[in-house]
Amino acid sequence: MLLCGTIGALAAPMTTGRITSQPIGHYEFCQQAPAECRATGRNVAPDRMTTKAWATMVEINDRVNTTIIPRTDMEMWGKEEIWSYPVKYGDCEDYVLLKRHELIGAGFKPSNLLITVVLQPNGDGHAVLTVRTDQGDFILDNLVSSVMDWRDTRYRYLKRQSVANAGKWVDIVDERRNVASSF
Repeated sequence: MLLCGTIGALAAPMTTGRITSQPIGHYEFCQQAPAECRATGRNVAPDRMTTKAWATMVEINDRVNTTIIPRTDMEMWGKEEIWSYPVKYGDCEDYVLLKRHELIGAGFKPSNLLITVVLQPNGDGHAVLTVRTDQGDFILDNLVSSVMDWRDTRYRYLKRQSVANAGKWVDIVDERRNVASSF
């Protein structure tokens, strides 16, 4: 369990760079649900990490991971890259959308709940949810049961939603040596 008071000095949020391309599935999702992809405001402070916030993140991550049954878009829809809120089945970005939705309902700011595209160690693309907090950026992932500091994952981070606008994406500067050597 994370002890909120012990990692604050070690917090290292992701470094982002320029505006980059929006994943096609996200673009199409935004056409269907424009309220999910609007400007969220500039200079929004990260959410405050409290014991309650941590417990909420862990509970939502666990519940969604154990409730939704993994299925690819091809299995569900007969084509690739359909982003939707899962009811019973979903793939990685569907898990992320549901977790984001539930965390917003629990009081987290939308600007701090960022859909993030990563590469897995095997080179496959994957989507996770980054939660920005005053104690660093944490990852909620359907492939990992625990909520983790982004630096402790084995992923190479490529891009994520912009803090200021959920419909815009920025690239991520991932300079962690231990990850770069695994590709």
